[in-house]
Amino acid sequence: MTLFNLTESELRRRTSLKWNVFDPDVLPLWVAEMDVRVLPEVVQAVTEALELGDTGYPWGTRYAEAYAELADQRWGWRPAPDQLRRSGDVMNAILSLLLGNTAEGDHVALNPPVYQPFWQVIEGYRRHVTQVPLTDAGRLDLAALEHAFTGPAAPTAYLLCSPHNPTGTIHTPEELSAVARLCREHDVLLVVDEIHALLVDPGATFTPILSLPDAQDAVVTFSAGKGWNLPAFKAGLYVRGTDAARFVDALPPLANQSTGQMATIAHTAALRHGQAWVDAVMAEVADHKTLLADLLAEHLPGVTYRRAPGTYLAWLDCSALGLASPRTHFLAHARVALNSGSDFGPGYGQFVRLNLAASPALITEAVERMAASLR
Repeated sequence: MTLFNLTESELRRRTSLKWNVFDPDVLPLWVAEMDVRVLPEVVQAVTEALELGDTGYPWGTRYAEAYAELADQRWGWRPAPDQLRRSGDVMNAILSLLLGNTAEGDHVALNPPVYQPFWQVIEGYRRHVTQVPLTDAGRLDLAALEHAFTGPAAPTAYLLCSPHNPTGTIHTPEELSAVARLCREHDVLLVVDEIHALLVDPGATFTPILSLPDAQDAVVTFSAGKGWNLPAFKAGLYVRGTDAARFVDALPPLANQSTGQMATIAHTAALRHGQAWVDAVMAEVADHKTLLADLLAEHLPGVTYRRAPGTYLAWLDCSALGLASPRTHFLAHARVALNSGSDFGPGYGQFVRLNLAASPALITEAVERMAASLR
């Protein structure tokens, strides 16, 4: 049975961001929420805690232990207990690492097009962005990265998204090792957001960067929130390399704003009991990627979609449509809400990001509406 089987009327009863920002006639395929029911084991764990009144302050290392067990089972790599520390969530952890290890006026490198909050956490805290765009094929540009590390805007830190949001690129072990060596050579803190680590197509291989010997200076930020659609439960982890203790030791008091008790319970249940569930989600998402490609070929051949094996997000190039702003046009004239490419970096205004963690019927209706809006 499909996991994406909630009706639109059921989904519109939700009070979360995705289904409430826009008018009721708009199909929301934007923010990274999934249109699925919660993993039953999470519901059970949270329900039992509420019935018991287990709603105090968090205690213990069960979230970290559950992550270590999952990493061992899934990737054949197991971090030691002292490599793991709770965080409030991924972006809270990234902010804390930047505040503790960089100074105002420093540069931080990233790879546009890239997740919108990366820009906000740099520029909003008086750091400057050093842009090292992905190649036209959507891969890391190692030569450009090395050039940036030695140029006039040389960074003191580098934020890497792995798998990459919004393109869905899964970085290879060779690419990750090369990046880590460059960071070590040029004394750049490497912070890797692995929140999409479980969200890969069937048969695709994700490599956690800390499983690589060359990458032990890196610090990873992780959360089960994305893989199991639990952003309502704010929780995350710092996972440091064996040679990266100094970066975590430098964390400011902000880093003590840690995972809450209920979030700890929810995320731990997801990590321990939900691997098969997230794999089933991504098997359906892989079908949705095929569906999207077919729909675009039939209805919107001017839109370019390069399918990628990571995430449930699709990065669409609408340049050939001749629209001033594809996102604005599709919202106004198709009543379909997408993310604007300009949110992911300057120069990407002709792109949109589409969320495929939705029912095939909703995806189909959205593309048909988009096509009709151009006629």
